[in-house]
Amino acid sequence: MRWGELVSGKKGRWITILIWVFVIILLNITLPQANSQKNERADLFLEKVDSQKAKEIIEKNFGNKTGTPALMTWYKKNQLSDEDLASIQTLTKKLVVDNPIEGAEVPPFYKMPLPVLKQQVSKDGTTFVLPVVFDQDLETAEIQKRLDKLKQISKPIFSSNPFTKKINDANSLLVRVTGPAGISVDATDLFSQGDLSLLFGTVLLVLIFLLVIYRSPILALIPLIGVGMAYMVISPILGLLGREGVIDFDSQAISIMTVLLFGAGTDYCLFLIAQFRNSLNKEESKFRSIKNAFTRSSGAIIMSGLTVVISLLVLLVANYGSIHRFAIPFSLAILIMMCASLTLIPAFLSILGRASFFPFIPRTEEMDKKLAEKKGKVYRNRNKEKRLGNIIGRMVSQNPWKVFITTFTILGILAIYSLKIEYTYDTLSSFPKNMPSREGFEILSEHFSAGELAPATVIVKGIEDESTVKAKLEGLPYIAKVSNAERSEKDPSLVKYDVELKDNPYSNKAMESIPKLKKDLKEILKSSGANSKVYISGQTAEQYDTKETTKADSSLIIPIVLVMIAVLLLFYLRSIIATIYLIGTVLLSYYSALGLGWIILHYGFNVNEIQGFIPLYAFVFIVALGEDYNIFMISSIWRKSNEMSLVNAVREGVAETGGIITSAGLILAGTFAILTTLPIQILVHFGTITAIGVLLDTFMIRPFLVPAITSILGKWAFWPVKKKMGEVEKLQG
Repeated sequence: MRWGELVSGKKGRWITILIWVFVIILLNITLPQANSQKNERADLFLEKVDSQKAKEIIEKNFGNKTGTPALMTWYKKNQLSDEDLASIQTLTKKLVVDNPIEGAEVPPFYKMPLPVLKQQVSKDGTTFVLPVVFDQDLETAEIQKRLDKLKQISKPIFSSNPFTKKINDANSLLVRVTGPAGISVDATDLFSQGDLSLLFGTVLLVLIFLLVIYRSPILALIPLIGVGMAYMVISPILGLLGREGVIDFDSQAISIMTVLLFGAGTDYCLFLIAQFRNSLNKEESKFRSIKNAFTRSSGAIIMSGLTVVISLLVLLVANYGSIHRFAIPFSLAILIMMCASLTLIPAFLSILGRASFFPFIPRTEEMDKKLAEKKGKVYRNRNKEKRLGNIIGRMVSQNPWKVFITTFTILGILAIYSLKIEYTYDTLSSFPKNMPSREGFEILSEHFSAGELAPATVIVKGIEDESTVKAKLEGLPYIAKVSNAERSEKDPSLVKYDVELKDNPYSNKAMESIPKLKKDLKEILKSSGANSKVYISGQTAEQYDTKETTKADSSLIIPIVLVMIAVLLLFYLRSIIATIYLIGTVLLSYYSALGLGWIILHYGFNVNEIQGFIPLYAFVFIVALGEDYNIFMISSIWRKSNEMSLVNAVREGVAETGGIITSAGLILAGTFAILTTLPIQILVHFGTITAIGVLLDTFMIRPFLVPAITSILGKWAFWPVKKKMGEVEKLQG
């Protein structure tokens, strides 16, 4: 292949490396890094949903403050004393009168007589909420600065620092910052804590795996250097796109992108390295060996990379913000890493040659004989065949029906368990229990009625009898309390009610009340003869919209991804039958991973719910990355089937690719498993399910199920491509 010679020839290898170094230096000098351009407060939805439309109506017509509230939740287990409340009043006076924090709106509680202020305290006398509303659309980093300043102002007012007190201390006043501002700051803090540990953990894991697999310190570093150089290209390009407002990305996207880059990038490098080592065992010239390796692996690497890139780009059609924001960073990372594996890695291997594998250097049989003679030793032929791979290959090719039934049954049972998964759309529940915003929320939920935490705001357009509507709303079984009606001065046709639900507003049960409320209210208005419109905003309505949006995104993205992968497979394999069963097997792997992941998380770690958008995240990675291994193995079987019977092609294809795919799968699964070490439950659940999916692909789909199906189908696996008559006889033989 000319390209292989160009990038790894005697002159081309040095030019290739110099070009990469020049590009890296140029980009890093002239462009910002991705970490400096993160946007932690990007839009939750790309297109307006009902809750957002309602919020806009409220902001426009009722003059409500539209900033970001921080709920300072004050708590003392043995009840708040008069001195505690007086200190809180002192703090509010300082915040209101001195106005030391720019743009912060604070209720003037210091003006209230103590008996009136006590009416704001929870019924058990333990909890008081001081809302501090910051300017709208502030970056999370700026909110963090203002909260830090708030803490500094608070310290001298109280006898001891209330921000550091423990909840189980009965006699101490403590405060926890929750609400949207507190949650946003804590989420950013969690991801920033995990960035470095995630990077170091991933690098260390990949290094250990490579050392164990190849037992060569030089070879273990080559993929890591390649991934590192690819990242130094990716980061400034993302920084440029972020700075110019072309895309938005947050800490979560960068964290997962790092894992994906190391996992998938190392896999692509291993595909080439394995072929290079095999060729060095047969070919004395390192240049001819790297050329042969490039020829045998480049097609599979390109197909695998394009499969992942296109699958990730499909995420652009998502309306849910965080899913949409994954598309460009992830696909760009894979594309650049694919280019690195086809240029940079061949150049490194060409320069180092056999020394890459030191101390276990691969040689041809003739080279081994000469080395033995030189050392005065008796030459012994080394068996370079993979024994385990041969055993599995023979078993699958000789007993395909037994293998198929066994693996399909196991995976089918696991897939059934995916139907039992419970989902949540409450981001706060994914935080560690000791995070301030979660502790503050739990204090609020324990000491105030559930609905008070986040009431829904109902806007009705076109009613006359406000009191009748309120009375009928209060009569609904899932509503605890309804405020008096407020009619807009700007548009008198609009009436607003604050509605407290009986259930925790962050729960799934409360979410189910939103469509009921809209339906019941329309029936109430219809019965009174009013031709009215209904809008609902608030945290519960937003979560309901999140659920419906992610469901809609999944129903759109999943079919598109499958169609795109099918087109690529059909183009590469030219077989409709093979395309169908290869896609079918990774789908089975995906649902099996969900089922096994739920068994482990629910029964092993007492997880009652996982985030609702995790299945979509996992689908794209498991299906796209799992198809990589299918492509790599099936291309080996396809190539060998031109030279031998299909039975032998399956046996040798499984044996040839078994070691490399097993190594690649372990590394990829391990990198996703690194996510489970972070204190963020979303990433723990995502990492667990995706790692399981990769392992199922590695140890069940690739070595057993796909070869078994190929053996069972025989010549029909190639349909509609027809083999020549001599080859058909070989296949049937």
